Amino acid sequence: MDVVWLSRLQFALTIMFHYLFPPLTIGMGVVLVYLEANYLRTREPIYETAARFWTQLYAATFAMGVATGIVMEFQFGTNWANYSRFVGDVFGSALAAEGIFAFFLESGFLAVLVFGWEKVGPRFHLFATIMVALGSIFSSIWIIVANSWQQTPAGHRIATMLRDGQPWLIDGQPVMRAETADFWAVVWNPSTIHRLSHTLFGAFILGAFFIMSISAWYLLRRKHEDFARRSCTGGLLFATFFSTIMWISGDLNARMVGREQPAKLAAFEGHFETGRGDLTLLGLPLEKEGRMAFNIAVPGLLSLLVHHDSSKPVLGLDKVPREYWPPVLPAFATFHIMVGVGVFCFLSTAFASFLHWRGKLFQTRWLLWIFVFAVIAPFLGNEAGWAAAEIGRQPWIVHPRVVRDAAGEPLLNAAGMLQYRMEEGLLTRQGVSETVQADHVLISIILFSLIYALLFLVWVSVLHHKIQVGPKPVKLGSEPIRQGWTEASAARTLHQSTMSEAKQEPRPGEV
Repeated sequence: MDVVWLSRLQFALTIMFHYLFPPLTIGMGVVLVYLEANYLRTREPIYETAARFWTQLYAATFAMGVATGIVMEFQFGTNWANYSRFVGDVFGSALAAEGIFAFFLESGFLAVLVFGWEKVGPRFHLFATIMVALGSIFSSIWIIVANSWQQTPAGHRIATMLRDGQPWLIDGQPVMRAETADFWAVVWNPSTIHRLSHTLFGAFILGAFFIMSISAWYLLRRKHEDFARRSCTGGLLFATFFSTIMWISGDLNARMVGREQPAKLAAFEGHFETGRGDLTLLGLPLEKEGRMAFNIAVPGLLSLLVHHDSSKPVLGLDKVPREYWPPVLPAFATFHIMVGVGVFCFLSTAFASFLHWRGKLFQTRWLLWIFVFAVIAPFLGNEAGWAAAEIGRQPWIVHPRVVRDAAGEPLLNAAGMLQYRMEEGLLTRQGVSETVQADHVLISIILFSLIYALLFLVWVSVLHHKIQVGPKPVKLGSEPIRQGWTEASAARTLHQSTMSEAKQEPRPGEV
C-alpha cells in the first residue's frame, strides 16, 4: 500500500464530505437575509415563518460543517507534516484569519439567529442574520486565499529554516520553507478573485436550489402553499441570477487557468497537442496514447475563449514534461461534469423564470418534480468543480510559477518544454509525513467512513423530520402578528397595555 496515495484518498474523502455543507450554508445565508428583509419591508408574517423554518435547517447544516471541518486541519499535522513545514508561515496566517475574523463572527451571531427570535427585536435579528451570512462568506474568502496561494503562489520568499540560529539540515540538505514577504500579495494572488467568485456563485446556486427543492415538494403535496410560493420565488430569483453570471465567472476563471496553469487547462480540455484550441464537448482522453477518442469539439472555440483569437495556439500537454502531467481523465471528467451542471442550472432556472413571469410556474407540475430532485445537480457541480481544481494541480501540492519572457509568454527550454520555478513548488509526494504508516492511514479511512456515514444519516434524519413537520405559522389567535415576532411578544404588549389602562384615573362624571 502506498502511503502517499492513501493519504491523498483520506484527505479527498474528508474534504468532499465536508464540502457538502459549507456551500449550502453560504447559499442559504443570503436567502435568509432576503426573507427577513422582506418581513421588515412588508410586515407580512409569512416571511418570518419562512425565515424561522429555513433557519432550523441552516443550523443543522452549520453544525455538520463545523464537525467535519475540524478533522481536515488535523491531517495537516498527521499525514502532511512536510507540507505543513513548507507552507506553514503562509498557509497558517490565512487559516488563523479565517478563525478570528470569520468563524467567530458566524458562530457568535448564529446563537442570536437561532435562539434570539423572542429575545431581540426584528431589526437586530436581521443584523444578526446579515452577520452570519457575512461570516460564512468571510470564512470562504480565507480558505480560498490559502488554497489559491497553493495554485498560484505570490507574495512569499523561499528561505532556509533555522534551528537554534543555524540552518536546519536533514540528510545534509537544508530544509526550505515559504515565508510571507507581502501579506496582501499573498491574499491577492493571481487566482484568488477568480476562484472566490466562482466558488461563491456555486454556493449561492446550491442554497437556492435546496430551498426550491423543498418548496416544490410542498407545492406538489399542496401543503404550506403560501410559504412554499414565497420561498420558491426567492430561491428562483437567486438561482437564475447566479446561474447566469456564473458563465462570466467561468470564462474569467478558465482564462486565468490557461495563463497561470496551462497544464491544468490542457487536461481539462484533453488538449494534447499545442495548436488551435478546439473546445471539447464530448470525448475520451487516452493519456498513454496522448490523444482524444470519440472527440466532439467546436473548432477554434477554446482559442477564442482563452486568447480572444480563434487562430492563436493554445499550449498543449506535449509542451509539459510528462512527469508533471495532471491525471488527465479524472481532470477532464470532473471539469465537464461541472460545466454540464452549469448548463442544466442555467436552462432550468431560465425556463422556470419565464413560466413564473407568465404566472404558470406553480401549475407546471412536471417542472416542480424536476426541481424536487434537481438539488442533486448543484451538489454534484460543487464537488466536481473542487475536484477538478485539485486534481488539475497534481502532481504539485504547491504549484510553481511558470517561467515567462518579458512579454509574459511562457518560456520554453531547449527541449521545447515548459519551465517552472522549481524552488517554489512542492510535489505531493514530498509533502507527506515521513513517519506515517500506510496501515494506520487505511484504518483511519475505514473509521472515518463509518463515522461520516452515521453523521450523514443523522443530518438527513433531522432534515427529514423538520421538513415533514413543516413551517409553523406565527399567529395570535386567528390573526397574524404584524408588530412583533411571536405570540409571546404580542401577549406581553397586550398585557402591558391593559395594565396601563387599569391604572388611569377616571375622569369626572365617568362611572
